[in-house]
Amino acid sequence: MKKGKFNKIKGKASRYNKPKISFVWGMIIWVGVFLVFSLFFMHRGMQEKVLDVNYGRFYEELNAGNIKELTIANKEVIGKFNREIAIKGESSVKFKTFLPFNPDADFIHNVISKGVKINAKSFLNVWSKVWPFLPFVILIAFWVLLMGRAGKVPKQAISFGQSRAKKYKSEGKKITFDDIAGCNEAKDELKEIIEFLKSPKKFERLGAKIPKGVILLGSPGTGKTLLARATAGEAKVPFFSMSGSDFVELFVGVGASRVRDLFEKGKKNRPCMIFIDELDAVGRHRGAGIGGGHDEREQTLNALLVEMDGFEANKGVVVVAATNRPDVLDPALLRPGRFDRRIVVDKPDLLGREGVFKVHTREIPLAKDVKLKVLARATPGFSGADIANIANEAALLAAKLGKKKVSMKDFEEARDKVLMGAERRSLVISETERRSVAYHEAGHVLVSKLTPEADPIHKVTIVPRGMALGVTQHLPVDERRNYSKEYCIAQLTVLCGGRAAEIIAFNTMTTGAHNDIERATKLARKMVCEWGMSDAIGPMSLGARREEIFLGREISQHRDYSEETARLIDKEITKFVKDADNKAKDIIKKHKKDLDKIAESLFEKEVLTGNEVDSILKVKEKKRKIKS
Repeated sequence: MKKGKFNKIKGKASRYNKPKISFVWGMIIWVGVFLVFSLFFMHRGMQEKVLDVNYGRFYEELNAGNIKELTIANKEVIGKFNREIAIKGESSVKFKTFLPFNPDADFIHNVISKGVKINAKSFLNVWSKVWPFLPFVILIAFWVLLMGRAGKVPKQAISFGQSRAKKYKSEGKKITFDDIAGCNEAKDELKEIIEFLKSPKKFERLGAKIPKGVILLGSPGTGKTLLARATAGEAKVPFFSMSGSDFVELFVGVGASRVRDLFEKGKKNRPCMIFIDELDAVGRHRGAGIGGGHDEREQTLNALLVEMDGFEANKGVVVVAATNRPDVLDPALLRPGRFDRRIVVDKPDLLGREGVFKVHTREIPLAKDVKLKVLARATPGFSGADIANIANEAALLAAKLGKKKVSMKDFEEARDKVLMGAERRSLVISETERRSVAYHEAGHVLVSKLTPEADPIHKVTIVPRGMALGVTQHLPVDERRNYSKEYCIAQLTVLCGGRAAEIIAFNTMTTGAHNDIERATKLARKMVCEWGMSDAIGPMSLGARREEIFLGREISQHRDYSEETARLIDKEITKFVKDADNKAKDIIKKHKKDLDKIAESLFEKEVLTGNEVDSILKVKEKKRKIKS
């Protein structure tokens, strides 16, 4: 469009809007000036004091000839004295009074005979003059405003279908790949995508095609969204980000319209990247679940499928998505040509956790006793978000205690708080119950120490944390990805150690072992039904899980075996748990004195470390080399 033509159209628009704006502002200014002047004159009239005089005093002053002038309106009389008169400590020339009767001709003649000047006036408040017209003024102003906004209504209606994608801005502090640790393979994959976008000819000359989509898969807290933010910080191309839930709206068809609008923005700014967080919100399997699919969600998904790989090519637009539920996504979304690459963002290993600790402790002043490698060993199975939370909790704890640096003790306390909850020292527990808890935890410790395949003890406490009255923490020496049958049996034996100790020490059972029993039963069921560790049943998978994709959760367990097999499963599970329980009882009976030592020391100190347990038992922990 030519510049002159644009200015002409702009001038027409301003000419049409000008009278409306002038009228509205004129009305506002007129009302404002009127109110200001009214208040000004009312204020001037109220500056001089007016005395309240009763009718008796008024009659006396009238007969004495002290009144100069009167203004009468109905029964209200306002007048002036010949001189200042004091009434109740206040003096003034002006006064007002109320007549007990309507002024008649006799009253008027009597006043005139005293030489008083009479004025007749109707006293109406300024507000009483304005009030009848005020509703009309408000209605007219409201109507004019509505007419002025009438031209904008269609635009607002159309805006429902526009995408809410946010364009990444490079100003300010940006996150780069240097701020992420523990997922080097994922970073390398994304760096390659960025290189595709920066220099596509380098790859196209060999016939390679730029990937259309990259999906980040991983459990919550592993850093999928953080990787996307780092990609935005590293890429020198436009980056649009949007959540999967932003496509869903009350009105039918809005989600599909927003998908189309999002890709239109991408085409205008290509080469570019589009990031969709929580893809499972719109990408769930079509036509699954109870009651069939959801039409609006399916329309949105269909629009996304067409935009990613339809008749019209979207060359130069790369879609990056993140989800922690890849099992519920529609197969058409995951095929090559749409999401060509799947990047698994797993929980960090030992070296990865150490790197994550280094990243999140950059701005935290650390004491000399802090060893990040030990902290990494003490947090197996923790995600990047969990480690960031530990670092933050440690800094908060040190600041609360007034420290200048964060010590190793602060990190350990933060780890315990994140893992098990805050200490509940205010919880009142009787001495008998505390002793029972001490023997329970001592049973776990003793069985763990005397079972070769069990993990080493890190700490044991009888201070209540979260919902537990006592806790025994283990610190794995090696990173375990595979579990042997011997290790699983050792875990069962350690879980049964607490209950066995209570039975041997007090010849009774308590409810304190309910969590141990639940975990032992679940572990034994997996050994039998999933991992094929039962000699009687063999390598078979029984009781396959049945999930409804639309609901996104497991609602039932499919029973794919006979009654006879069910009885055999129950028998094998019972055998595993009972064998472990008997083994734990045998260990505790043979080492009853050591159990008493640990329990009494724990009852006295409340918290014992692994080294303190070793000194009590006079056992040296065998050093195991960490497998690389």
